[in-house]
Amino acid sequence: MKLLVTGGCGFIGTNFIYHMLAKYPDLSIVNLDKLTYAGNRANLAPLEKKNDGRYSFVRADITDAEAMARILKQHAIEAVVNFAAESHVDRSISDPAPFITTNVNGAQVLLHAAMEAGIQRYVHVSTDEVYGSLSQDDPAFREDTPLAPNSPYSASKASADLIVRSYYKTFGYPAVITRCSNNYGPWQFPEKLIPLMFKLASEDKPLPVYGDGLNVRDWIFVTDHCLGVELALLKGRPGGIYNFGGNAEKTNLDVVQTILRALGKPDDLLTFVSDRPGHDKRYAMDYTLAADELGFAPQYDFETGLAETLAWYQSHRDWISSIESGDYRQFMNDWYGERK
Repeated sequence: MKLLVTGGCGFIGTNFIYHMLAKYPDLSIVNLDKLTYAGNRANLAPLEKKNDGRYSFVRADITDAEAMARILKQHAIEAVVNFAAESHVDRSISDPAPFITTNVNGAQVLLHAAMEAGIQRYVHVSTDEVYGSLSQDDPAFREDTPLAPNSPYSASKASADLIVRSYYKTFGYPAVITRCSNNYGPWQFPEKLIPLMFKLASEDKPLPVYGDGLNVRDWIFVTDHCLGVELALLKGRPGGIYNFGGNAEKTNLDVVQTILRALGKPDDLLTFVSDRPGHDKRYAMDYTLAADELGFAPQYDFETGLAETLAWYQSHRDWISSIESGDYRQFMNDWYGERK
C-alpha cells in the first residue's frame, strides 16, 4: 500500500509513521507536512537517511488544492490518514484563525482531493474535545454523544468531522473518523502538559497548573492511539466513527504530582494559575464500538506509559534543546508573562 500521512512531522504523526513502517514491510509512506512550529522533520531523519524507498517527505499545505491533487496523483497514493491540524487549545484562544484555516478549510480540501482521486481508504483523525465537557457522574463519551465543542480548537475539529460526515452522506465517500483521548509519549512538543511539566520540573522552574488542577482527562499512550488509527484504516466501516481511550482518567494535578515524584522534585514547584476560558472539566472515552468492530484495546497502563515517556525525554534532552527557538520560545515567554 502507498499511504499518505499528513502532519507526519508532528507528535502523533511521527509515532504513527514509525509504527506502520515497522509493522508492514510492504508499506510505503509519503509524509506531507507544512512544517509549522510543532512539525519537526528531524524526528524522522533516520528514515530519510535509510533511503530504502519506503519513506519520502513532501513539504506542502493541505489548504493548497492544486498541490493536494498533484501529490496524490504523482505518488500513486492508495490511502490517506490526516493528522494535519493546529492542536493547542491555548493558541486557539489567542488566535482562532489558523485553526479554522487548517482544521476546517484544509481538511475539506484534502478530503475532496482524495475523493476526486478515487482513494477508497481515508481516515480523518479527530479528538474527544469535540464532545465538550462531562461532569464527574456523566457516562463516558460514545460515538453518538452530541457534539458540543467549547474552544475554537475543538470547534474547528468538530466542523471538520461534520464535513467528513457530509461527504459520506452526500457523495458516498467511505471516509472514517477517529476520536481519541489525551495522547502522551515520545516526540510531543513541549507546549502540552506532560512534556512541558517535565521540562519545567527538570529546570526547577514553577509548574503552572490551571485553576484547582482537578480537571480530568483520559490519557492514552501514543502507541495505543497509533494502533487504533491503524485498525480504523484497515478495518474501519465506511462512514464509521471510532473512539479510542486509554482507561486512565487522571486529574491534571495527579499527573503533575506524579511527574514531580518521578523526577524527585518537591511539590512546592506547583503554582496554581487562573483557569483558562472554557476549560472543559472532564473527558472520558467509551471505546466499546472500536473494541467490537476493530478489535481495539489499549496495551499500556498509565504508569507504564508515563515511565517510558519520561525516560524518553530524559534521554533526548538534545531533541528538546533543538526546538527551543522561535515560536517555542515566544510561547514560553507568553505563558509566563500571562501568569505572573
